[in-house]
Amino acid sequence: AYAPEALGKQDRCYVHHFSRPDRPRLITLPAGEARSFRRHMAELAEYIRDDLIKALEAEPYDSERQALQERVQQTVQDITAPLEQDLQQAGMALVSTQQGAAAQTIIVPVVDGQPVPPPQLRQLVAQGQVPPERLQQFEALYPEFQKRLQDIGRLVNDARRAGAQEVQALNERSTRELLSALTQNILQEFPYDSVRQFVDEITTDIIDNRLRPGAEQPDPCLIYGVNIVLEHTDFTQRPIVEENTPTVANLLGSVEPQWNASGQPSSDYRGVHAGALLRADQGYLILNVHDLLSEPGAWRAMMRTLRTGRLDIVPPEGNGMRPAIVIQPEPIEVTVRVILIGDAPTYYRLDQLEPDFRELIKVLADLDSELDRSVESVQQYAVFLSNLSDTESVLPFHRTAVAALADHGARIAARAGKITARFGRIGDIAREASFIASQAQAECVRDDHVKQAVVRTKERASLPSRRFQQMIGSGTIMIETQGAVVGQINGLAIMHSGQLTYGFPSRITATIGPGSAGLINIEGQAQMSGSIHTKGFHILGGLLRHLMQTTHPLAFSGSIAFEQSYGGIDGDSASGAEICCLISALTGIPLKQNLSMTGAIDQLGHLEAIGGVNEKIEGFFDVCNYFGLTGDQGVIIPKSNAGDLMLREDVVEAAGRGAFHIYAVETIHEALEILTGTPAGERVDGGYPEGSVLGQAVARADEFWRRTLRSPKQLTAVEDIAVDEIMLHPEPEH
Repeated sequence: AYAPEALGKQDRCYVHHFSRPDRPRLITLPAGEARSFRRHMAELAEYIRDDLIKALEAEPYDSERQALQERVQQTVQDITAPLEQDLQQAGMALVSTQQGAAAQTIIVPVVDGQPVPPPQLRQLVAQGQVPPERLQQFEALYPEFQKRLQDIGRLVNDARRAGAQEVQALNERSTRELLSALTQNILQEFPYDSVRQFVDEITTDIIDNRLRPGAEQPDPCLIYGVNIVLEHTDFTQRPIVEENTPTVANLLGSVEPQWNASGQPSSDYRGVHAGALLRADQGYLILNVHDLLSEPGAWRAMMRTLRTGRLDIVPPEGNGMRPAIVIQPEPIEVTVRVILIGDAPTYYRLDQLEPDFRELIKVLADLDSELDRSVESVQQYAVFLSNLSDTESVLPFHRTAVAALADHGARIAARAGKITARFGRIGDIAREASFIASQAQAECVRDDHVKQAVVRTKERASLPSRRFQQMIGSGTIMIETQGAVVGQINGLAIMHSGQLTYGFPSRITATIGPGSAGLINIEGQAQMSGSIHTKGFHILGGLLRHLMQTTHPLAFSGSIAFEQSYGGIDGDSASGAEICCLISALTGIPLKQNLSMTGAIDQLGHLEAIGGVNEKIEGFFDVCNYFGLTGDQGVIIPKSNAGDLMLREDVVEAAGRGAFHIYAVETIHEALEILTGTPAGERVDGGYPEGSVLGQAVARADEFWRRTLRSPKQLTAVEDIAVDEIMLHPEPEH
């Protein structure tokens, strides 16, 4: 394969195939010549329809034809003259009779100068009007004369056949002479084998079919016409075709039926239409891979065309789907580069399942949806907005509006140092901001117009969020923003409404007691937990073992649930809140309800970054603000998310005056200290300080383990085993 050359563009035409009408003939011409070729062929067809027969019947061809006919007639007379003289002397004559469509020459007697049929002669003899000798003479001479007539008839037929051939040769030569002026001009301007073959077939068709008297033939303008399926006017740029509906017909092309007078469909070369693959010949075809795969047969048709380099406008397997349209246009050699737009999972799935995928789709280009937040990226925003103002009826944008849209782009990206490259979303906000500015009769769009547009956009899609706030206010959904509760914490989740995201708090509870069931994920047991949430729950168990590191098995049963959650739950961003809630239930230390927490954990207790941090903070802020800010409320987030913050102005203002707080932590120890007001504890010499959160957790776990033993004897035996295990596996130093 090679890069398509812009100079390699070609015009494609289909014409009637005289020997195979069901397979229209392809004529390929250099770019820009198809229209001129069609015009020349139309002129030729009009001449054949209107003037050719008239010219053949005019001088000098008519005189030459009459001379040929007279010479043939003279030859016939010369052949029949001796027989006619002998018949005259014998009282007989030659008479031509018509029997159906055929003419026949017969020998009859002559009575009183008039030829009479033999039956009539017999009747005259019977009536006594003619002597019997006359009938006897006729019957005696008739066989010999009849034999001579048969011999002469063969000679006459040969003469007339030879004369007809001479006339046909004259007509053929005359036709070629009359057509030569037009056809030679065509062949000189289009010196290609396919054109010469088509013109020769037209000449042959005229001689074989149109010169016969009374023969009904199709209109020359229809059968000798040219159907241009692809022509070019730009000879330098490669074509770039984007097909949004990649059906088989739209990709390969189609053959549209023609309807005759009786209402029956049929088709010929005139019904052939180009598809996207032909229009993109020597250029590029852009397709959405999901749309392509959703159309039956489209993927197979495209891959076959790329593999063979031959475009079948009607694939052979498609004939059964086209009743009464039985034509197969000649295939076209094409060179096209296909650009498939899709996601990474689809690419890798096709790479694994499609045998020709690696050979035909060779270049993988990952396009980022984000830009580095820099002066250059903000300038790109400015250029985009300037183009938007030039191409659409929107107001110009002030530099403050550009800055506000860049801030909104950073919020959409929700990553430190990044700004979104989804200019479609930015354009929608910009258009609405322009509308707001025009309503205010402003000369240009400013930052306050952009902010209003953002607010209005969220308000239009905020019905789920408003309903959630109403249910919290009515007590239907129980969320506490004050006090402290054992085994309960405010987790944070997000909901999506189109492209917009809203955060909201979710009450997480945990209960624990002696037993051997281990940790129970209530959402998992109810099959409401997604795979990522389930993985986070299992990591929670690993972290618990890492934090406790007891000298005996952990012997308790605990359960964790998202209260008043009736839909599916996925994601691991609540795993940090879950471990804090579980430790609270284990130790009996209450957690502050004026705080909420988000963040994923690993098995070593590090808090990891999560998505939607801005929306989650704002969701809890809205609830606190609804009940009234107390000055001690806030959100705990992973420290790695601190650079992603792009909060609403009201949240920033509340945090600035100390009415709301955001805590960025690295480990679960820091989160526990903030939530409980008690030191989490660091392991020293194999144990935690007495009174610390984790120290109390280990002590409570030891109590649960002892309560699960059935007898003091078993307790002593297990303690001995535990001591042996400690000696074999000493506690690692921290």
